[in-house]
Amino acid sequence: MKRRFLILLLFCFCGRLLLTAQSDWRTYLEQLAEDDLDETTIENMYEELLQFESNPMNLNTVTREQLERFPLLSLEDAAHISDFLQKNRPVYTVYELRNVPRLEYSTIELVLPFFYVGEGEKPKQPGLKEMLKYGRNDLQFRFDKTLTKRAGYGEFSDSIIAKYPNRKYRGEDFYTSLRYAFAYRDKIQFGLTAEKDAGEAFFQKDYAKGYDHYGFHLILRDFGKLKTLAVGDYRLSFGQGLILNNDFFASKSWGTENLIRRTQVPKRHFSTAENGFFRGAAGLVSLNDFALTLFYSNKKIDANLSDNGDITSFKTDGYHRTPLEMEKKHNTREQVMGANVNYRKNRLQIGFSGVYNNYDRMYNPTLRNYNRYWLRDSANANASVDYSYRFSKVTVAGETAIAKNGAVATLNAVYYFPSQSLSFTALYRNYPISYNALYARAFSENSSLQNENGFYLGSTFRPFRKMAVTTYIDYVRFPWLKYGIDTPSRAIDYYFLTTYSFSRSSFFEARYKFKQKEKNTAYPDDKSSSVLPYDTHKIRLRYSNSLANGWSFRTTADAACYKEKHFSKESGYMLSQNVSYRGDAKWNGDFFAGYFSAETYDVRLYSYERNILSTFYMPSFYGEGIRIALSLKYLITPRLSVSVKSGYTRYFDRDVISSGTEQIDGNSRLDIYTYLRWRF
Repeated sequence: MKRRFLILLLFCFCGRLLLTAQSDWRTYLEQLAEDDLDETTIENMYEELLQFESNPMNLNTVTREQLERFPLLSLEDAAHISDFLQKNRPVYTVYELRNVPRLEYSTIELVLPFFYVGEGEKPKQPGLKEMLKYGRNDLQFRFDKTLTKRAGYGEFSDSIIAKYPNRKYRGEDFYTSLRYAFAYRDKIQFGLTAEKDAGEAFFQKDYAKGYDHYGFHLILRDFGKLKTLAVGDYRLSFGQGLILNNDFFASKSWGTENLIRRTQVPKRHFSTAENGFFRGAAGLVSLNDFALTLFYSNKKIDANLSDNGDITSFKTDGYHRTPLEMEKKHNTREQVMGANVNYRKNRLQIGFSGVYNNYDRMYNPTLRNYNRYWLRDSANANASVDYSYRFSKVTVAGETAIAKNGAVATLNAVYYFPSQSLSFTALYRNYPISYNALYARAFSENSSLQNENGFYLGSTFRPFRKMAVTTYIDYVRFPWLKYGIDTPSRAIDYYFLTTYSFSRSSFFEARYKFKQKEKNTAYPDDKSSSVLPYDTHKIRLRYSNSLANGWSFRTTADAACYKEKHFSKESGYMLSQNVSYRGDAKWNGDFFAGYFSAETYDVRLYSYERNILSTFYMPSFYGEGIRIALSLKYLITPRLSVSVKSGYTRYFDRDVISSGTEQIDGNSRLDIYTYLRWRF
């Protein structure tokens, strides 16, 4: 079977090396997901882009602030489009965007579906009745189930359950969510979300709440000086993110021009993610050249507690399947409040921000050498000043922040574009070991903004008309100990991506990633250990194209190598094939097949397969096996659609998959995913 499967992949690789066009924004998001953007960021971005696609922006009235809210445009892209439109309005076709100086052709192709050309005057302010009458409704229902039995759903005797209550899940073995959204252009957004994970109770006698998680949001925009009002669940970002960012977070490889950020308006949280958002109210008021944002959040969160009731860490997976997990559900109340004052005049922008966090328990992580300088308090406060200024070919931006204990963190960046085909970004950050900001999320190698000094240098250029290159190198120093590292350490992160376009629908891509870090390593005698460097190399080759009849194919070869000093290297590879069809108005589909062989978890490989609707699924594999997935979408009516996906994984080197309550006694796993969507 393995031999036949490899022959099939070889045939696909050598015969038809094709894929969907790069100009499809959905495909573009998948590519971002492959470059280490987290699932919640991708899901939030997808939902926001769906909203923009349903309510395209009028090029003759769109403002620079609206362009900067658009996720697919960098701040520089938004500035160039705004400058062009101010000089050339009215425009008569969206294709006039091709005349915008320094705007990449690939970017233009990507964003065209989100714009239209209308009258040059802003439409009359609609009344509430008009908005309710002409608004759009969107109802989505999702149901997923793993057909292969897992240990947590087994049958246990009462005596076993009494002795080991966390061996069995409380609820049913399926995932389900229900979401409803209403929107009138970008003026008003309203929505409800309900979700339960597999294993969580669902309308049981002892759990009358029904779903495990509920969410609600209401967004109002452009009502006089009130530019945005958010009630319910929402997301925010101030400056470069040194004190606050639970909005989008760009990875290092998401284009060098996307690293510079700015304060964003409050946005809805419509994702099913149960953490990383605020619940309360936020408002943005515009006063000439000033903008004032105020927010307040009050919600219960999950936390791991010590014996005396202190918070040792925050639980963020959202699972409440066992009695132990239920004990941690909403056991802590969190309050967050803050403000941002933003001044903007021509090319200059300056912002002042403050954030205050409070918990009804003491935050007191178990003391270890590496976390000696972490926050240990029930409250924390941060303040910052951020800036940006655009010269003709240079943009400088940054933020400097201070924590309650007096520690100062800073991030500063320079973006230089000498020509349309060449740009550079240099970024320096210094996050002291004692800097604490619980909602900070900015450019970094660590997951938290502390114990890190680094310098990043990246470039995007086109050496030839059909060739594009993105590359960066990031040098990082960690002045203090880290988890699993008993001394100060260093890291080097290098990335190289080149794409050659044979046509608008055909391109070849090669990607190389190298990372060197250090960690505690035990020697084979188990009596001694040392801090040693380890290298990780990852290579991807992909050739892609799309056909005019709607068929498209993508073939990918991935390889990984891991090497610790003084130890043998580990390696792995994966060959995969995607086949897609988009040539019928009624239905479309995607097929994925992959063979993987990876010696250890350190060289694990990922399958980047299309999932249904707004969900993203990127499972990782190690060992030897195959992954097959098939998804179909059918339009029952122009407004009602159903999507179904099946995913099958089989291992050749094991008889047990996973462990604990997720253990499967066997070498294969079969999952199904369904999605029903009704727009009216």
